[in-house]
Amino acid sequence: MLFLSFGGPEGPEEVRPFLENVTRGRGVPPERLDEVAEHYLHFGGVSPINRLNEDIMAALRSELDAQGRDLPVYFGNRNWHPMIEDTVARMADDGVRRALVFATSAWGGYSGCKQYHEDIVRARESVGQRAPELVKLRQFFDHPLFVEANADAVRAAYAELGERGEQARLVFTAHSIPLRADDRPGADGRPQWYSRQVAEAARLVAEQVGAESYDVVWQSRSGPPQVPWLEPDICDHLEDLHAKGVGSVVVSPIGFVSDHLEVVWDLDNEAQEAAAGLGMGFARAATAGTDPRFVKMIVELIAEHTDGAPVCKLSELRRAGSTVNGALCAPGCC
Repeated sequence: MLFLSFGGPEGPEEVRPFLENVTRGRGVPPERLDEVAEHYLHFGGVSPINRLNEDIMAALRSELDAQGRDLPVYFGNRNWHPMIEDTVARMADDGVRRALVFATSAWGGYSGCKQYHEDIVRARESVGQRAPELVKLRQFFDHPLFVEANADAVRAAYAELGERGEQARLVFTAHSIPLRADDRPGADGRPQWYSRQVAEAARLVAEQVGAESYDVVWQSRSGPPQVPWLEPDICDHLEDLHAKGVGSVVVSPIGFVSDHLEVVWDLDNEAQEAAAGLGMGFARAATAGTDPRFVKMIVELIAEHTDGAPVCKLSELRRAGSTVNGALCAPGCC
């Protein structure tokens, strides 16, 4: 199995080259890269993402062993070391002929799904005829175990607020993307999958925790300022809630599977500081990460291919993402 993720720098000297990899061809202004670089440097130039992925993979290996599944797990990234091209080459050297690919994104859309297909194509082309067949696992935004893990994290965040949690507003957040990417018709002629899937996951989690009303907002936008992205931004939304008399919030980063830099900076620093400045109570729910249910979910996704296990889902909203060797799911998809 190939555990495929985004990647992140491991030291100050790696920050700018990493960000240039991430934003290549997207027209992101240099001053925006400088701003984001400062976020990484605040943490010593080390992104938490690689360590978090290693933790998830360690838990995954333990779960596979416990279930008697002999499945080696390799680690590769899109934007930084270990790069997917190097990992697939090592797999070929080890004699791997066929592998499943778990991408650390629950979602459809370009960055969350299609770009991982492109990563697979690029890696196989770099290795050549020795490259193993790579079968990407599907999107999992509505998998019961993913929803349960996030729901319990929301409950814990409510408890963290104590009495203030009784009236707290539930706010879900995910990484913003350009409107032109989200509005592009998908395979069914309707708007793009990403924001619809985020909204559905939020609905499912809110339903489990008994929240009758909630909000879905966005964070971490980049790109030229003249290009419209999904809104509202989390910090702007906090100001709106304060103006409406909301005294406390529970923020669930439903769009992230672990505490990426966007979570620990944009939420734990910027959003929390914004809430404090407004006198609002603020509690951030944990991401799924190494929650045993999230790890078991990955094994269930594997079993859909190895054992013909049934697809577990909580909604009728379309999910895709599983193809061979980077092929697209359907014409026009993502």
